This record gives sequence, C-alpha cells and structure tokens, in this order.
Amino acid sequence: MNRPYRIKAVLFDFDGTLTRPGAIDFALIRSRIGCPDDIAILEFIQSLADETQRQEAVAELHRHEIAAAAASTPNSGAEDAIADLKALGLKVGVISRNSRVAIDRALKNFQQAGAADFDLLISRDDPVAPKPEPDGILHAADCLEVAPEEVLVVGDFVFDVEAGRRAGALTAFITNGEGGGAPPGADFTIHTLADLLPLVHMGMPLPGGKLPQEHLDAFLGEFHWDDPSVLIWPGVGEDTAAVDIDKEDSLVLTSDPITFATDAIGEYAVLVNANDVATSGAIPRWFLTSLLFPLGSTASMIRHVMAELAAVCKRCGITLCGGHTEITDAVNRPVVTGMLAGTVSRDLLLDKKHMRPGDHILLTKGVAVEGTAIIAREFEGRLIELGVPRATIDQAKTLLSNISVLDEARIAVATVGVSALHDVTEGGLATALEELSIAGAFGIEVQVSRIPILAETRAVCRPLKIDPLGLIGSGSLLICCRSHAAELLLERLEASHIRAARIGTVVDAPPGISAMDGEAAAIWPRFRVDEIARLFA
Repeated sequence: MNRPYRIKAVLFDFDGTLTRPGAIDFALIRSRIGCPDDIAILEFIQSLADETQRQEAVAELHRHEIAAAAASTPNSGAEDAIADLKALGLKVGVISRNSRVAIDRALKNFQQAGAADFDLLISRDDPVAPKPEPDGILHAADCLEVAPEEVLVVGDFVFDVEAGRRAGALTAFITNGEGGGAPPGADFTIHTLADLLPLVHMGMPLPGGKLPQEHLDAFLGEFHWDDPSVLIWPGVGEDTAAVDIDKEDSLVLTSDPITFATDAIGEYAVLVNANDVATSGAIPRWFLTSLLFPLGSTASMIRHVMAELAAVCKRCGITLCGGHTEITDAVNRPVVTGMLAGTVSRDLLLDKKHMRPGDHILLTKGVAVEGTAIIAREFEGRLIELGVPRATIDQAKTLLSNISVLDEARIAVATVGVSALHDVTEGGLATALEELSIAGAFGIEVQVSRIPILAETRAVCRPLKIDPLGLIGSGSLLICCRSHAAELLLERLEASHIRAARIGTVVDAPPGISAMDGEAAAIWPRFRVDEIARLFA
C-alpha cells in the first residue's frame, strides 16, 4: 500500500474472518439446494421463481448456518483485535452475508467479545444488497459518521474486497495462513488478524511534535543509498548531515519550501530545488528537507511523502541525506522545505552578471507547467463544474513529470555562449523575467506573441480567470545566450525532444521588461502574488 490513508472505522466479514474458516460446508449446501458452482448461494436462492422452492432453500441454508455457528470458534487473534481497535477509539462493525441469528449464535462462543462490542452489525436480514454490492459498506459509513475512504474492510473472500473497492473503502484480505494471493483490488494482505494492528496504526492520526522514533527508524530503513561522499547519514538522534567536498571546486546551495501542492509534494520539493541548483551550472548532489504535517496526519501519509522524496532523489542522482519531520498545528496542510547542495567546477559556474546586450532569451517547454499540473490535481472538481473535459484535466495532471529542467540545463551548460540560466517559479514568467533582468543588471525586451502556452494551460486557466504569465511555472527554463549560440542551442534542445522558443533579447537599458507584440508596444503584467494563491485563498 503506497498511497497515504486514514482509518476511522473497521468493518469485519464474519465467517472465516472473525471465526475460524471451515465451519460451514458450502459445497454440501449447494448440493442440497441444487445451486450451480458458478452462482453465489444467496443470489441463486433469490433467483428461484417458485416461492415454495425458495423458502425450502432458505430453510436449508439456515439449518446449516446455525449448525456451523454452534460449532464455530473465534479466529486466532479475533478478540484481541476487536479490543485493540476499540481501545484506539475506532468504530468497529461487522458486515456479513450470514443471518443475524447465525452471527449471534457464533458470538456466544467468544469469551471476551459479544454483539455489544460492535458499533454496527449488518447481516443479510438488513435492507441493503449483500456483498459484493457496496451498499452495506456505504450504509455502515453513513451510520458510523465516517467517510467511506476512512473505512477498512477486512475479509477472507473476493466479495469482501470487491464490495470495499466499489464503495471506495480500504480493503484487507486475510489469507488465514493459506497459500495464494489476495484478489485484485485488495489494498493489504494479512495472514492473521494479529497482522491487522500495525497497518491500522499507520492510518491513525499522530500526536503533535516530532515524528515518533519507531516510525522514523522504520521509514529511513526503507531507503538505501550508495554515496561515499556522505559521512553522516540520517537516522534517529542524528541532527546533521556531513559530506566530503574535498575533491569539489565550488559548492552551490539553495533552499525552497513547497506550500501549495499537497498531491506529489515530494516530487515538487526535490525538482524545484534541483532546478535552482542546475541554473548555476552545478550538478545537484545532496538534499536535506524539513517536513511539517498538520495535526491529524497519519504515519502512512508521512511515509508516502518520504518514499516519494527518496524515489525522486534516486531518479535524479541526488542523495537524500538528512532533515526533520514534525506534526504541528502551525500548518493546516503538509509543507516541505528543501535545502539542496550541488557542485560545479569554477570555470563552469554561471553568474547572471555575465549577461550582455544582444543576448537572446530562450524559454523551454511553455509557461506555467507546474501551475497547470497543480490546478488539475488540486481543483479537479471545480474544473469539471466549469466544463473542462476530464481528459484534458488528466492530461494536465501529467505535466508534473515535466517540472524538471535538469536536462535542458545540462544541454545549456555544455553549449559555448550561454551566459545565464533562470528557472521560472513563483510569480510565473512575468516575475521570472523581471528577476533575470534585475540580477543581470540589463533590460529585457520580450515578444509576447512568441511566448509558448500549452493547450492544457489555456484549458485550465481560462475558466478560472487565471493569467498563465503570472502562474507558478517550474518546468520552464529561461536561457540567456550570445546571439551566435542561439540556433545551435535550439537544435540541441530539439534533438533531445525539448521544445524551446526564442522570446526576447537583452537590451542596453536599466533593469525592467519592455513588451512588444510585433512592432507595437504591449503591456507587460506584474503580479504582487502568484495567480495560484488566489485559488488556494
């Protein structure tokens, strides 16, 4: 289970889950009532047109169920699991295709648990369609006053998993020590009910303060690195990281927080910081991060972000070498602050003060790549209400994979004549060009008609009345180069399947942006805050 989750209620199947499997002989029942092997017993009985035949089948089923209930025993760990879940403050219920009479009879064989220990008991006698229909689980969630996605359904049969999946609940398949895997769609596989508590703990809200040591130690143990330059690795009790830079020429440092994105926040955190390092011509090497989670966060949520950070770092050749994790009421959504260090030889270090009048300004990909992905992921419901096709929204979500500028930065650094790099971040292209102009101490003339805007960006921005030029834009790199290098650089980018456009030039004027639309002057917008801030507000 790699996605984060929260658990507020647990619904158990009964036969074979809370009781030991094998007490009831389904093959014998099928034989007695004439039920084919490819039809479920309850559905077969319901399909019988003759009322007398149907009543006889029900009576036969009832006789076998009561006999099996009388002979049944609690499954291993069942009573402890019920008590432990109740002690955690979770709602606990039963959802079964059995009759209520059979459930009550089987519960008489339990020593420490009875019907009163369950917040809800749903049997086939209740007016809801039985599993694999999701109706009973949705009804239980409503009665228990929890969201369906906060319910864990535990069972030993494919119907349990299918019903839970269709209701949007979490599902745990119990094998009872038998061979074979879980049916498709199961979120967890457990072998005994004793395995249930650890995965439930991962879905419970954590107390405020540092991430508990047992979780931190377990999570860090999942990540393995092989970087001989790291002298002190992250671990419980380690408050610093140490790296050996004796063989390096220049150390480049950057730090950026991620506060807007809650979906794929780890991906954003690594790439946004790596982009900054790459604009200096350096290779991103070592990443440290502080993770702040709001009260109510679960260990699974934190593990998900940590795993994402580690995976993205490994993909980019970066070592995740330290940080801090805390649950606090100072934030109302996850915040990831990253600090990344990189190395570069002194002669390849890029400084924006190397810009000169006549330099060309290139932009890769298009404006607002990051902002488009965030809007599609965080405001999908609103976009659908405004008539944006779901296919367009799904395509916009995939732009998350394009927010790295490491590839184009490497190409630019290797091209003679490149004078400066600047990645587009908060405030969009409008702010990024102003920043580049100020850092380089020259004016920039931009041709607005040449600025590439992706179709997905137009589709999500137009109905929300968002200006793409002021929308957070990691994924786009501004490249400043001498005029003679521009064509070669465009060819190299195209050969690597990276779109780029020549959008302006450096001019001999004080810092600032002058906008042109062909030969006519145009208005260049300024944004006090990023356009996406208006959506989150």
